[in-house]
Amino acid sequence: MTEGVAFCPACGRASAVAAQTAQPSTGGLADNVAGALAYVTIIPAIIFLVLEPFNRSRFVRFHAFQCLFFALAWFALSIAMNIVVHIPIFGWLTLLLWPIIGLAGFVIWVVLVLKAYQGQMFKLPIIGDLAEKQAGV
Repeated sequence: MTEGVAFCPACGRASAVAAQTAQPSTGGLADNVAGALAYVTIIPAIIFLVLEPFNRSRFVRFHAFQCLFFALAWFALSIAMNIVVHIPIFGWLTLLLWPIIGLAGFVIWVVLVLKAYQGQMFKLPIIGDLAEKQAGV
């Protein structure tokens, strides 16, 4: 990687220099902590997009947008599953799918929090591209 680059453009991993110099932003939180906190609920994500020291960090903006898009996709999936539940035969099949989908969503959420805390810009397949475009990365 070239000198002065904080993250690898191919894989998103933090460079050795960026990992050693994880300075707290002017808001008192390091960028990796703010990125992980953005995934707690959508409220911190919105706050980080509005507040001045955090909205200047591309890393925090990326994770805040990815959190918002993930929550929106999860909400849309929930609505779709609630519609399918009212179809006579498929409704019984969704009883088996709810726990599996819920566990998958929880695992994805944990991975996103951990990757943000490690200082990595881990992208979900479609949502990550949208978040990257919105964050200006």
